[in-house]
Amino acid sequence: MARLVKSIVSGSNVIGLGETTSTDQLEGRYAVEIATLTDAATITPDFGANQNFTVTLGDNRTLANPTNPVVGQTGSIFLVQDGTGSRTLSFGTQYDFSGGTAPTLSTTAAAVDRIDYIVRTATSIHCVFTADYS
Repeated sequence: MARLVKSIVSGSNVIGLGETTSTDQLEGRYAVEIATLTDAATITPDFGANQNFTVTLGDNRTLANPTNPVVGQTGSIFLVQDGTGSRTLSFGTQYDFSGGTAPTLSTTAAAVDRIDYIVRTATSIHCVFTADYS
């Protein structure tokens, strides 16, 4: 189960902070940690373990369909170019992008791109790609 950090805010003051789990009643604000994915020829995120992920690409890779997706789950995947850059990424069949076309990653060394997603069905993950964060 993903670890959540809960803060309750009143006006501009944080009045409570503590850990909770996704089975607790939802109140206040939550911050979900960013898990580091292992760079490999095929990268498979476990959506049952985390919602947000980061990976530094050391070569051309494939982002495989995730394990344990839950309909309605949302999150982000940060894609970081290594010191060489120009790495490419292909996507599993469950990742759906606007217009039906997978994005092209930024190519600069150390460039950061982001995919925000929502699991629409067990086999359809709607994704929004944003390129070239600093």
